[in-house]
Amino acid sequence: MLSRLSEYRIMWVLVFFDLPTATKTDRRHYAQFRKRLQQDGFTMFQMSIYVRHCASMENAEMHEKRVQRFLPEYGQVAIMCITDKQFANIKLFYGSKPIVPNAPGAQLELF
Repeated sequence: MLSRLSEYRIMWVLVFFDLPTATKTDRRHYAQFRKRLQQDGFTMFQMSIYVRHCASMENAEMHEKRVQRFLPEYGQVAIMCITDKQFANIKLFYGSKPIVPNAPGAQLELF
């Protein structure tokens, strides 16, 4: 009974990647990989971390297999599945130094 309940847990699929961007071809493959993740319903969590909410473990496994089908030739990709409760326990921290928006330059007036 416990294993049947775990099959229906709400899951999150996280895709972590570090892909080369040294050449124009590398950048194209990087962009294609990100685009395919987005087409599969993943959203950016951080620059190289994309997440997707799944209704069950079976659904999460399906998306994991789908990502494996379009892995780039070079670089590193990691896929991790966590429960909704584990995802809710993620602690996010932001820098304490405020970011000052770029202000337009002052215009110099000559008389």
